[in-house]
Amino acid sequence: MKVIYTVIVVLVVLFVITFSLENTLLIRLKYYDFFNVTAPAYMLIFIAFLCGVIFTGFMGIVERFRLNRTISKLNRAIRELRREVRDSKKEVISEEETQGPADHQ
Repeated sequence: MKVIYTVIVVLVVLFVITFSLENTLLIRLKYYDFFNVTAPAYMLIFIAFLCGVIFTGFMGIVERFRLNRTISKLNRAIRELRREVRDSKKEVISEEETQGPADHQ
């Protein structure tokens, strides 16, 4: 398994290196007067990819917190329902004890 992981990492690194060497053309990005940037094409693509990875990771964290909150609410509801079932069983047992064996017919 470690060999497969190493091969995949080497292939990804080779792809990044060859992609960078093939896309060195300078590109100028301008947004009104807020910024004016000149950078190689590969750098802009990698930055856009990195922004996507960070955004997706952030959304995953938010989703995880939401799911943990839902799980906590459901666990609380399960505990309450179990408590109700346990209390109702105690009531049934105590009613049977007070009626006595002669009253069961």
